[in-house]
Amino acid sequence: MLHLDQQVLRTDVTGMPIEWIGYQDAVRLIVLGQVSYALGRVLYHLHGGVNALTGQRTVIPVNAIVATQGSHPDAHRFYGRYTPPLSNRALFRRDENICLYCGNQFHHSELSRDHVKPLAQDGVDTWSNVVTACKRCNNHKGSRTPEEAGMQLLAIPFAPTHAEYVYLQGRRILADQMEFLLAHFPRHSVLRRRLARSLAEGRNNLDPIQ
Repeated sequence: MLHLDQQVLRTDVTGMPIEWIGYQDAVRLIVLGQVSYALGRVLYHLHGGVNALTGQRTVIPVNAIVATQGSHPDAHRFYGRYTPPLSNRALFRRDENICLYCGNQFHHSELSRDHVKPLAQDGVDTWSNVVTACKRCNNHKGSRTPEEAGMQLLAIPFAPTHAEYVYLQGRRILADQMEFLLAHFPRHSVLRRRLARSLAEGRNNLDPIQ
């Protein structure tokens, strides 16, 4: 039995991932005739009122993926040099809640955003200059570079693409949703390799921090 907060992946009519929505928003789009097609497993069957002519009760199936009419007005942003907004939530999920200095995994409350090149040394607050760090490692590093602090950076930070960012925003992502998103990931993406491995292991419910 799925939780009622299981998210639905919304795309535009071309299949470009846009956002995650709740079942209420998905039903509204269906009722308004704004859904062009649906993909993936049926998550819910919502029961409506009784048709006065047929006496039958309305049943609305809600699929894991719904494509809405038209193309996204900002679709051009999702290609080329588009960079998603940076947030700690997405950053920690990009790095799997792992401190990229000590290599241990932590609860998000024990993590912090570290600037590889410190702001005090004219570093910038961008995806390619920030990593997940436990508070202990971040405090030890201070306003120094990893080299100055004698610390090794375990992975190279990177900016996710739009599709990867949509993934990082998700919760309890289902396998069919993940397969759909994976098709939009760059071929040599770090996240692509990670998630392809998860799918190969047969996991039916995927979370960015698992």
